[in-house]
Amino acid sequence: YHPFLGQKTLQPMLREAGMALTAYCPLAQGRVFESETLKTIADKHGKNPGQVALRWLIQQDGVVAIPRSSREEHASANIDIFDFELSQQEMGEIAGLADPQGRVINPEGLAPSWDVD
Repeated sequence: YHPFLGQKTLQPMLREAGMALTAYCPLAQGRVFESETLKTIADKHGKNPGQVALRWLIQQDGVVAIPRSSREEHASANIDIFDFELSQQEMGEIAGLADPQGRVINPEGLAPSWDVD
């Protein structure tokens, strides 16, 4: 789960079942750093687009993000997301980045059937 992959169908079902949605690829394999929307919001908060994407995820009820990092400075940046909050408008702008073709890890024939929004 990441800003370019909507989960409007899955999230309410998981909440109802008392389950969390885990974002295993929350930075969309680096695509978040190319988004003008995320860059603009990041500049406003003194953060980078990856931090904004991670904040957007964890600020949602029932979402857990697991970013991968092989460099200490990136791991530190990934943790530095608890000193700011996104506005409802910013949350909506980021949610608006979702695209039906937004899946970045998509082995042929394995995309889940709920992956429609």
